[in-house]
Amino acid sequence: MSDFQTVILGEMPALSKLYVNAAAAAARRRVLGTHGGTELPAYTHEVRGVRADVANLTAYQHLIGETAGDVLPAGFIHALAFPLAMSVMSRDDFPLPLLGMIHLTNKVVQSGPILFTEALDIRARVENLRGHRTGTQLDVVAEVRTAGREALLWRGISTYLAKGVFLPGIDKPSAPVTQPPFSVPDPTALWQLGVDTGRAYAAVSGDFNPIHLSVLTAKALGMRRSLAHGMYLASRALADVGAVKGDSFSWEVAFDAPVFLPARVALDINTVQGDGGAWARSAYVAWNPLSGRRHFSGTVAALD
Repeated sequence: MSDFQTVILGEMPALSKLYVNAAAAAARRRVLGTHGGTELPAYTHEVRGVRADVANLTAYQHLIGETAGDVLPAGFIHALAFPLAMSVMSRDDFPLPLLGMIHLTNKVVQSGPILFTEALDIRARVENLRGHRTGTQLDVVAEVRTAGREALLWRGISTYLAKGVFLPGIDKPSAPVTQPPFSVPDPTALWQLGVDTGRAYAAVSGDFNPIHLSVLTAKALGMRRSLAHGMYLASRALADVGAVKGDSFSWEVAFDAPVFLPARVALDINTVQGDGGAWARSAYVAWNPLSGRRHFSGTVAALD
């Protein structure tokens, strides 16, 4: 972290502008046949004194099925920090094309409750550029603190893949990591996702990536239909775990296959009790109930 230079921004960047800039950068790279180098920018972007919008928080909680309350859900904090993470990946010295990035995994550690009334300092950076059998991947790290304090309340690591992009000097794994076959369990929930799910989540998260908004905008970027945001799906699964998780927990999700809209998604949550019968861990998995194909899976666990 000491090797990173901090850039203080006056306010949260507008995602709409960042997507426009990313499209322009992609066009320049196609015309010029260039990329932004082979190293990640050694900069941390930070915005201080960020406050959640109460109306937006309420709409978010309603959309994903979270109980209304004053505590910010972990997925809402991810959405709050996402524009700052995007601003780092929109830098001219960022070596990978931002548009078309695939979200592979997300890991969050929330150390305590964050109230909507709190002013927050939010930081984001990119690190750990490495090969993948189908391209190049990296980690985007976002951190949230109470304004003016150093104690870390929330930390998220999102791993993204630039599929088909192979940077010189970065080796790729020789073979894919094998996973055990997925055996469909009995579902504990069945979600009905309408064609407008992407637009609804974009309205509360600010993530208006065209692949999520409509069939037309998704097809323009090579998708057959629009697809649900990965963090909408993961956050809804977290909401289904419920209040049993408390205010301090770790949360992980791995994305396997996109959910094209409209869709039905089956979900199973398996809860493990710890010593004394207290909640210790919940594992969840979601799949297509027709094909049996797994969409995503993850865990929510109590912090030690």
